[in-house]
Amino acid sequence: MKKVLSLLFLCAVSAFMASCAPKPGELEISFNYTKQPGPGSNQYAVWIENASGEVVKTLFVTEFTSKGRSRDGSKPARGYTFRTSCMPTWVKHIDAENVSDEQMDAFTGATPASSGVQTFTWDFTDQAGKAVPKGTYRFYVEATYNGPSVVTYTGMVSSGQKAGDLEVEKSFIEESEDRKDMISEVRVRIL
Repeated sequence: MKKVLSLLFLCAVSAFMASCAPKPGELEISFNYTKQPGPGSNQYAVWIENASGEVVKTLFVTEFTSKGRSRDGSKPARGYTFRTSCMPTWVKHIDAENVSDEQMDAFTGATPASSGVQTFTWDFTDQAGKAVPKGTYRFYVEATYNGPSVVTYTGMVSSGQKAGDLEVEKSFIEESEDRKDMISEVRVRIL
């Protein structure tokens, strides 16, 4: 009986892992994240916009950015409201003040506790899970550390594009020598 249950468990885990694995034709965004020492926190967001500049889907945003923090038990204010250097491009493009807490929950996650490669995939669906129209889209990775040093990586992808690496552009709002490598080795590709 134990062998049968173990076999069923392994089959269920294998099926789950296969359903979560990236599929051919999906967009994969990966980068090396290096947790920065000192006060403040490391923040980043990963999202997709359509050709009109409207956010189609946020794949991830760090919890402090979207939910803030409270040290006295009161309801926290979103992090970007009192730390204006926190994800300024994402906040503006998504019109964050008009995104509900429930909507934020859908793509918010904890800031990684340690350094390492972070990977996100986009299956050409919108935030509601519906397929997006054929066309060209812009991907973004924005990162900031407590202060004005904000780096953005961006590029273009088209639905139905052949598998391979995509060109990624890097720009700074204000470069800080000691924080510039929080996000590095950004790789974006169609699988």
